Amino acid sequence: MSAVATGLAASVHAEALDLLAAAPGGDQTAIVEALVARREPLLGVGARDAAVAAVMARITGLGPLQPLLSDPAVSEVMVNGPGPVFIERSGRLEATDIRLDDAEVQRLVERVIAPSGRRVDRSSPWVDARLADGSRVNVVVPPIAIDGPCVTIRRFGERRFTLADLAAPEVAVLLGHMVADRANIIVSGATGSGKTTLLAALTSAVDPTERLITVEDAAELALATPHVVRLEARPPNCEGVGEVTVRDLVRNALRMRPDRIVVGEVRGAEAFDMLQALNTGHDGSLSTCHANSATDALRRLSTMVLLASPGLSPGVAEALVAGSVDLVVHMTRQGASRLVSDVVEVRPPGEQPPFRSVVVDGGPIHAQPPSGRWGR
Repeated sequence: MSAVATGLAASVHAEALDLLAAAPGGDQTAIVEALVARREPLLGVGARDAAVAAVMARITGLGPLQPLLSDPAVSEVMVNGPGPVFIERSGRLEATDIRLDDAEVQRLVERVIAPSGRRVDRSSPWVDARLADGSRVNVVVPPIAIDGPCVTIRRFGERRFTLADLAAPEVAVLLGHMVADRANIIVSGATGSGKTTLLAALTSAVDPTERLITVEDAAELALATPHVVRLEARPPNCEGVGEVTVRDLVRNALRMRPDRIVVGEVRGAEAFDMLQALNTGHDGSLSTCHANSATDALRRLSTMVLLASPGLSPGVAEALVAGSVDLVVHMTRQGASRLVSDVVEVRPPGEQPPFRSVVVDGGPIHAQPPSGRWGR
C-alpha cells in the first residue's frame, strides 16, 4: 500500500467514522469513496481505490495488517511493538515492509480486543481472543511487554486437513480406526506443530450421529461433524468476577449428554476433570497437550493431575493417566509441513512396559491388533 494511501487513510479516518455513524445501514464503501474524492479530487483511479481500501481496512478490518490477513500463504502475523511487522509465510519467518507507530499499535490492540468483550491493561496485561474469521489472537502489553504491545495472530485457513494430509497412509488409516473404535487420544507437540489441525482431522472419523462437546480457552476448532456444541472459557471482568475456566466447562460438559468431549488443550487443573470423565464412560474423547514427545505428554498429564489434587500421590496420578488415555499422537513440524511423527500406546495401570511405541519417525512399527482398542 502506498504512503499516499496510508497517509490519506489516517487523515480521514475520524471523519469517516462520524459519517458512517450518521448513516447506519448505508453503503459504507460509497460513503468512504465520496469522502476521499472530496478530500483529494485529483487522485487517480488506482490511488483513490487504494485510499478507500486503506480507510475500510481501518474501519472494518485491522488496518495495515489487513492485506497480510488476506494472503492465504500467511499463517502467522506478529507485531512486536512499534516497528516492522513480521509474518510466517509458507513456513518461513520474514519481515514485511509494513511498519506501525505507537498509535497504530494501540489502535490495533483495541480493534482486536473490543469485539471479544475481553480486556487488557496494566492489571491484566495479556489476553487470548479470536477474530471474526476464527483466527487466534494473543495480546501482551506493558509492563509485561517491555518494548510496547505485542500482538500475535495465528490464522487458520479455510482448507480442512484430513488425516491423509497429516500422516503416512498406514498411520492415517490406523488413527481413523482408533477414533471410530472410541480410543481416548491425546495429541502432543510443540507450539505451531499442528496439534489443533490434527485434532480437527481426527474428528472426521467420528460417527456423524454422535454429539460432541468442545471446550476451549479461546474457540478455534471448526469441526465438520454435524452435532457439535462449542463452549469457550471466559476471563474475569474488571471487578475480578465472572470467570469461567476450562475446568468449569469440562465439569459442565458432563451434564450435557456428550458422546465425546473434545478439550482444545489441557494445560492445568482441567486435566484432572478430563481424565476423570474418560474414566467414567466418555470413551473416544480427544485433547491436546504441549510436550516435547509423546512420553513427555504422559508425564505432563500426571503433573497436571497433581497440581489439581495435591493430596494425590504420584503413583495414583500416573495410574489415572494410564487408566484413561489409550494413545498419545505426537506432531512435529518440518519446514512448512506438519506431520504425525510418533504414536505411543498407553498400557493399563500395572502392566509392563507402561507404554509401547506404535509409530516411530512417521512409520508404523506395530500392526493394529484385530481386537480393536489397544490395552483395553
